[in-house]
Amino acid sequence: MLTRLLPRYLRPYRRMTVAVLALQVAQTAGALYLPALSADVIDHGVLAGDTGRIVRLGGVMVVVSLGQLACAVAAAVLGARVATYLARDLRAEIFARVLAFSARELDRFGAASLSIRATVDVQQIQMLVQLTLTFMITAPLMCVGGIAFALGQDVVLSLLLAVVIPALGLVVWLIVGGMTPLSEALQTAIDATGRILGEQIAGLRVIRAFVREDHERARFASVNRQLTDVSLRLGQLSALIFPVITAVGSLAGVAVVWFGARRVDSGAIQVGALTAFLGYLLQILGAAITATFLLRQLPRAEVCARRIDEVLATTPTVRPPDRPVTALPRPGLVELRQAGFRYPGAEAAVLHGVDLVAEPGRTVAVVGGTGSGKSLLLSLIPRLADVTEGEVRVGGHDVRALDGAALRQAIGYVPQRPHLFSGTVATNLRLADPDASDADLWRALEIAQAREFVEALPEGLAAPITQGGTNVSGGQRQRLAIARALVGRPAIYLFDDSFGALDYATDARLRAALARETADATVIIVAQRVSTIRDADRILVLDSGRVVGDGTHDQLLAGNPTYREIVRSQLSAAEAA
Repeated sequence: MLTRLLPRYLRPYRRMTVAVLALQVAQTAGALYLPALSADVIDHGVLAGDTGRIVRLGGVMVVVSLGQLACAVAAAVLGARVATYLARDLRAEIFARVLAFSARELDRFGAASLSIRATVDVQQIQMLVQLTLTFMITAPLMCVGGIAFALGQDVVLSLLLAVVIPALGLVVWLIVGGMTPLSEALQTAIDATGRILGEQIAGLRVIRAFVREDHERARFASVNRQLTDVSLRLGQLSALIFPVITAVGSLAGVAVVWFGARRVDSGAIQVGALTAFLGYLLQILGAAITATFLLRQLPRAEVCARRIDEVLATTPTVRPPDRPVTALPRPGLVELRQAGFRYPGAEAAVLHGVDLVAEPGRTVAVVGGTGSGKSLLLSLIPRLADVTEGEVRVGGHDVRALDGAALRQAIGYVPQRPHLFSGTVATNLRLADPDASDADLWRALEIAQAREFVEALPEGLAAPITQGGTNVSGGQRQRLAIARALVGRPAIYLFDDSFGALDYATDARLRAALARETADATVIIVAQRVSTIRDADRILVLDSGRVVGDGTHDQLLAGNPTYREIVRSQLSAAEAA
């Protein structure tokens, strides 16, 4: 997976990558040249008593060392830049792909997993690339070059390398092979820990209300223990690499000195050559140790790359049209023609053959029991999901042919669970219209019956809003979400049970103000309260995804048993009449 993912994202930085490669080659060449110079100093300078040669070669060694240092620093800086830019591009593409996901894809991955894939997993890829460009390029060059230069010093001693190098490779291969499944288990455990921690933080009040602290502690302790166990096994396995390499290297060094001393004594090689051979052996072992940094990172990075590719390879079920239509010839017109929806693999459809026409200046309400498909029907209009049969038309065009931005600019959508973003009251309201003035914001707040409590805040429009709007009440969140939709002044308003957290008095004032504001717009309301929708121009009654009633409040009350049952469950006979 890494071989498929990395070339694509390294392509824009190929010049920097080539520069890093050239610098690393130069650095490695300098490092390999130093032991040969050292052997020359010993054999032809020290032993021969040639002080001039010692000084001259010493100067060359200083220049080579400084050049090697400069190349190493430059390669490290460029390598870090390439890895950082690659991580930036990966995060940006993951974010863009997640923005295109429908509710189906979001439910499949989960918010916690997507967050970890865009942060922790990308960071692992970044570390791998940085280690590769900083160290791994030099490791094979140093290993191959060390073997070649060692052969140049003494072929007989070089036979020891035929034993040492395969032994190192076998040990590292066995250890890394054991790390791969543990790395996958580690990422799964991180996902589970993040998911449960997020659930517990979000539901802290519920946990305390039902005195479930001990149960949740045990639940978190279980996934935390699993994460700890996997991390320990992975750490113990990776910790074996360095002692094993050190042990093999020490034994190899002892063998070189033992056999090398005999060859020096017999006159087969000189002392300087033996010293240079030891230097090359140390460089080969150093290259092996350097490679283990990457090999230790490789299994986990491979798992992370696979998880990232899962996100990037997922095709959203709601796809943008090839030739999007940007103009709406009949703004405000909403039509559902035999619209139906079925979840993948489901035996039965959730919605069946729904027909609905909503025109500007009219209010259409949708009511029904729990699970009747009301919210799903509403979500089809802004194309949060696509119908599996029939069609949904907005402004005279099928929504599947409309440009996404044009479609959503025409719609003001207030979901059943209004979500506020971290920032201020003003930044949340301006999501609908970034150019809205403060006067526009106050006007929307006044219509939404939110002006009073916002004015009471010390900072007013600049009052901070925490993530999810947790520092305001449920009713205040609903009113701010309604005000946000009003700021955009769309042609179509969709209210998905957006008044349930309001008291009856506030609900009545809000509906009266909305009626004046939306007199020329199309309004579609999903509501549980009959009092909220009784004055609608048209009421659609859903039962098990089918339309079982269509008419005004009085018409349905007189002739529709399902609607009559809903009304009687909320109002007295006198109130219903």
